[in-house]
Amino acid sequence: MSLRIYSTLSKSTEPFVPLVAGKVGMYVCGVTVYDYTHIGHGRTFVAFDVIRRWLEASGYEVTHVRNVTDVDDKIIKRSAERGISTMELTDTYTRAMQEDLVALGCLAPTYEPRATQFIGQMLGLVEKLEAKGLAYAAENGDVDFAVRKFEGYGKLSGRTPDDMRAGARIEVAQAKRDPLDFVLWKAAKPGEPAWDSKWGRGRPGWHIECSAMSRHYLGETFDIHGGGPDLIFPHHENEIAQSEGANGVPFAKIWMHSGPLRVRKDDGTEEKMSKSLGNFWTIRDAIAETNARFGDGNGNEALRFFLMRTHYRSPISFNPSLIEDAHKGLTRLYSALDAVPAVQADIDWSDPWCARFKEAMDDDFNTPVAISALFDMAGEINRTKDAVLAARMKKLAGLLNILQRDPKVFLKGAVADLDEEAINAKVEERLAAKKAKDWARADAIRKELSDMGILVKDTPTGSVWSRA
Repeated sequence: MSLRIYSTLSKSTEPFVPLVAGKVGMYVCGVTVYDYTHIGHGRTFVAFDVIRRWLEASGYEVTHVRNVTDVDDKIIKRSAERGISTMELTDTYTRAMQEDLVALGCLAPTYEPRATQFIGQMLGLVEKLEAKGLAYAAENGDVDFAVRKFEGYGKLSGRTPDDMRAGARIEVAQAKRDPLDFVLWKAAKPGEPAWDSKWGRGRPGWHIECSAMSRHYLGETFDIHGGGPDLIFPHHENEIAQSEGANGVPFAKIWMHSGPLRVRKDDGTEEKMSKSLGNFWTIRDAIAETNARFGDGNGNEALRFFLMRTHYRSPISFNPSLIEDAHKGLTRLYSALDAVPAVQADIDWSDPWCARFKEAMDDDFNTPVAISALFDMAGEINRTKDAVLAARMKKLAGLLNILQRDPKVFLKGAVADLDEEAINAKVEERLAAKKAKDWARADAIRKELSDMGILVKDTPTGSVWSRA
């Protein structure tokens, strides 16, 4: 089966045919860098990291662009509160965002432009829109997009102009000719960052940056545009209007959106993640907690694995207890790898196991089904001790960037609070007791280790231990 992708625009799953054979242009909306990235961002960026990796595994050369919004009302407010420049604030949180996504196993994008680097290109687009009668200078100095003059507004979200309501980042100003219009260029206010323009000093509205940056790196029309579900309206709807209005050609062929993330409470109910509700998780806080529980590196991988076990378009519930379940799943897979000698073997797509994995990933990047194939392969490895199958399982998992650590290191888990040398001595003492057929002593040592939270497993190559 060839690759098929669900498009939010067509509301259907369609065969993927890139604009240029063998190449894919993909733009994914990044974050506004006024604070640390949260686990909802992590969900979206892990999803698109997997999508990129599978496209590359399928033979495509991928140009991946992810923008950084470094001028925005929230940035200006936060920098003023802290008494620092907007550049100092955004530099800090841009670095933090990059560190957090590396910790989640994500590849760096091909290009990661910042909005403030593209002011000239944004102004060029605004001027084109004004020349075409799709934008106008308002009395307050802003330049607004005339929504009702763009035919087809609402084709992504399914909303008509009459359905439109002001989004969280749209100011309904009296100077607008229509309350549905959105701002392209904001007139300067005292103390805010500002740039010169034909309409006077000001700064860009939120939406225009993505149209300018995607056009610069990928062209007026490109293959895939992605982001979180909250961006469909108004952000992505407005991107389409201003890009197609200015360029006169289709914007992105396929629109992809990850599903929403909600936090599961201890009573099983779910709620939106919010600082006011006290359930807000940054990526670095989630990684710190999981690493403390499962060991450095293990927590990172468990969190990534958790985010991939749900299809990227489906809603996902987040709770630390669910990460524990993901860690147990990884432990099963690593245990299968640890049970056989490490050998070299390439992926063979004609092999039924590999073909099953590929079929799942070609079906709109269906990671839950692909991962279920890995679990079935692990079961077969445990039954047959097939080292070649284990090598192929590891190679397939590598396409998702999991199962690439030394199984023994992973299975030992968090040992910072334990005396590893003493544990190894106990394991050797138990082995000696078994060789001497002192079963009572061997069992006593196993129980002693179990009480310490250590699980001992006997393998053909000897006894190994891990954190229970």
